[in-house]
Amino acid sequence: MHEGIGFIQDLAVVMALAGVVTVLFHRLKQPVVLGYIAAGVIIGPYTPPFQLIHDEQTIKTLGELGVVFLMFSLGLEFSLRKLFKVGATAVVAALSEIVLMLWLGYEIGSAFGWSPMDALFLGAILAISSTTIIVKALSELGLKRESFAQLVFGILIVEDILAIAMLVLLSGIAQTGQLSAGVAVVTLGKLLLFMTVSLVVGILLVPRALNYVARARSDEMLLVAVLGFCFGFCLLVVKLDYSIALGAFLIGAIMAESRHLHRIEHLIAPLRDAFSAIFFVTIGLMLNPAVLVDYAWPIAVITAAVIVGKIVSCGLGTFLAGKDGRTAMRVGMTVSQIGEFSFIIASLGLTLKVTSAFLYPIAVAVSALTTLFTPYLIRAADPLTRRVANALPRTLVNVFGMYSQWLGNLTTASGEPTLFSMTRRIILQIAVNLALVAAIFLMVSYGAPFISGFLSRWISAEPLQRAVLWSAALLVSMPFLVAVYRKTKSLALLLAEVSVQPATAGRLTRALRYAIADLVPVVCMVGVFLLVAALSGGILPPTGLLAVVLICAALLLALVWRWCVKIHAAMQIALRETFDEQPDP
Repeated sequence: MHEGIGFIQDLAVVMALAGVVTVLFHRLKQPVVLGYIAAGVIIGPYTPPFQLIHDEQTIKTLGELGVVFLMFSLGLEFSLRKLFKVGATAVVAALSEIVLMLWLGYEIGSAFGWSPMDALFLGAILAISSTTIIVKALSELGLKRESFAQLVFGILIVEDILAIAMLVLLSGIAQTGQLSAGVAVVTLGKLLLFMTVSLVVGILLVPRALNYVARARSDEMLLVAVLGFCFGFCLLVVKLDYSIALGAFLIGAIMAESRHLHRIEHLIAPLRDAFSAIFFVTIGLMLNPAVLVDYAWPIAVITAAVIVGKIVSCGLGTFLAGKDGRTAMRVGMTVSQIGEFSFIIASLGLTLKVTSAFLYPIAVAVSALTTLFTPYLIRAADPLTRRVANALPRTLVNVFGMYSQWLGNLTTASGEPTLFSMTRRIILQIAVNLALVAAIFLMVSYGAPFISGFLSRWISAEPLQRAVLWSAALLVSMPFLVAVYRKTKSLALLLAEVSVQPATAGRLTRALRYAIADLVPVVCMVGVFLLVAALSGGILPPTGLLAVVLICAALLLALVWRWCVKIHAAMQIALRETFDEQPDP
């Protein structure tokens, strides 16, 4: 009972002081996030004379719930439809920003004589902008519906995806001390496979389940169902050795495709606000003001590097992707800060015990300073653009204009070359179906030790058990394998039409086109078989049994080909319907 009272006392102190300080910050027209951090500093162990918090670990545990709800909310704001609309511009801008800031942060850390791990984590901390701060700043300035703001949101979506990848890679580097190119490719490949399968399967199942629950018109039932999906999926992700932040973000992105998105956001908002407040307070708890004084020079240098580096990198990437100079400047100056993802990355370094204690408070201080500057930078974008334009030589301005015009001439009215658009769509469909096939065989391989114990009651021979398991995986994969073959056939036909022209091939045009259209799918399916065999090596039957399984599968496929096509078509229609549905107001 006494421990329970102690917890209530700590929670009361946290929430009461956070409320008072955030009201003050709101009156001063400053971001409330800074108020939460300030509240944490006030009640933290480094601020005398009183120790107001008795059980910091419990408060930090609640703060971890804040990370879950914060990442879940970011996922709800993520939308595949939005990502498709912004196109390559957001990808180019986000990649240029992250690569340059990673390098810049590492060089700054090395220049101050910090360890390689501190320098690496500093680069990662500086690479990601703050979605929360940017959305709030644009809303307060009334710019949220501007075209450049939509592009900024697309860049933030790409950054969130890449930040998840960075979390995974940094965890691997921290545990092994190094990361080879091969390990990085395998790690990112597994992550991409997991994210693809999770999104496809989740979008097929979760929105429909939520639609069924929502029919009851009960907010309580819908909230419980949403939390059940959220924490259940987070548990699955943790069991697969990924971060809980990844699970929360992915399940949020899946629920973002539900027609009841607005209701879900409305129900989750109070929980998000309460627990994210505790999360930011725990950041302040770990902030030692004395460290900020000792590291005032590095904080000033890093703050300047964040502002200048992001304006240059993101602005330049936006311009190179085809946007005008004014839009590029507005985008660059909008994303010139760090925030919640930076705190998560800094916390990861502390949790894994691979970074120095001073890095976390430096990240918090830089985030606070850049957050303060954000509204002023957004307002200054247009005046600065005019000054730069007037200062540049007229010849250089003309060159920039010719570049934008040339880039625009390369694309059609839809924004992409027709052939490229068609090819990209087919390749994307092939990749998604291959990911599902790979996931099926990997799941069966992963579960083989448990399933084999069940099979041993009827089949004692280990080779026969493997043949049964591999056959089961192949049977489940058939609709997707048929889809891969059909999409590959379509791609081969398209490439044959383009590459073989009557002017060069003459009478052989039709024969060559048919040869390409028939040969390419066969070669690709052989490659698919080799890939599947490599992924399922633990359950791959001996050569003789494998040949028997493949022959039986071929005979079965001849009988159920149309059924496989119908099953896959139904899944495609279901996905398209989910994406086409608009959220209820």
